Amino acid sequence: MDWSFLIKNKESLHVTTDSRKVTSGSIFVALKGEHFDGNDFVEQAKADGAEYIISGENALRELQDLARAWRRELKIPIIAITGTNGKTTTKELTAAVLSKKYKVCYTQGNLNNQIGVPLTLLSITRAQEIAIVEMGASHPGDIRELVEIAEPNCGLITNVGKAHLQGFGSFEGVMRTKAELYDWLRSHNGLCFRNMDNPYLAQMAGDLKTVAYHTGTMPSSTHLVGAYNAENVSAAMCVGEHFGIAPEEALEAIRAYVPTNNRSQLMQTERNTVVVDAYNANPTSMQAAIETFDQSQISNVKSQMPKAYILGAMRELGEYSHLEHQNIVNMLLERKADKVLLVGEEYKETTAPYPVFDNVEALCEALKKEPISGYRILLKGSRSNQLEKVIPFL
Repeated sequence: MDWSFLIKNKESLHVTTDSRKVTSGSIFVALKGEHFDGNDFVEQAKADGAEYIISGENALRELQDLARAWRRELKIPIIAITGTNGKTTTKELTAAVLSKKYKVCYTQGNLNNQIGVPLTLLSITRAQEIAIVEMGASHPGDIRELVEIAEPNCGLITNVGKAHLQGFGSFEGVMRTKAELYDWLRSHNGLCFRNMDNPYLAQMAGDLKTVAYHTGTMPSSTHLVGAYNAENVSAAMCVGEHFGIAPEEALEAIRAYVPTNNRSQLMQTERNTVVVDAYNANPTSMQAAIETFDQSQISNVKSQMPKAYILGAMRELGEYSHLEHQNIVNMLLERKADKVLLVGEEYKETTAPYPVFDNVEALCEALKKEPISGYRILLKGSRSNQLEKVIPFL
């Protein structure tokens, strides 16, 4: 469909899939899901002043086509970011760095799928000069679909690891899917920002035009917790330098950045010091978090404090689930942790000699009865565990 009638001469678009957010001049997209049907609210959207309504069986495809048309209309550089771990933090850091010189649009929250990417593109205004689009994947072909909508000029894969193995089938499946970004860039004369210390990325990139960086070390005085964030910082600085941001300016932006949304946050409660990294987890990120926490590579935290690990289950691992949860338990046993509390049925099938709670509510009840004090605590698990609910009890 030719969307020029809707986007020509517009400074911005207000596109929403939520009928409650329709205002005069909005474009309402009536999507249908398992538990909702936007078509039920079409008449209400008209009454609230929607300029145009996209509905019917092909609403999602039309939303994606509209997003592609708007992206082409704007003609600004778009940077695509994907990877197993660190993509959201890298996106946030890159946005902070580029904001030193440009008006930047970037993915808000976790809008990185087949609906979120189009909505991100449609949120760009003509006043903005560059965009950063985060792309997530849980099945082969997901990244290919997203790059065909966003048509990025350049891209960055943070790393590849063991996540969504149930959907990808294997680690090799993860690599092939993430490499779909490189495939797009290669065939459209784009370039990639690549960590030269990562052999998997070298294998995937081949002869793709590359701007190189190295993992490096964490700079001092940031608000980020964990040495594993060094590669995220280096990636953001590399992108910044490519777009004309001086290293000292980039570092200033990175030091000013304060993480939110339960990612790499250091939190001081009345009784404990808590490292909150509970937005997501997979075997690769869980192991990295435990290693960093165990090695006391956290500024302003007294290493002599006893350590407690509150870990939620890692989801969507399929046939690898038992092995990977047992690996985590083995890591904890080797470290002779002072206290370990585990959440999720997956841990009950391991040899864990630690308390295992069915869900976070059960853990909260236990901590009400037996509070813990004077610990430095790592709180990490897959988003579905909702581990943030335990913070008030720490």
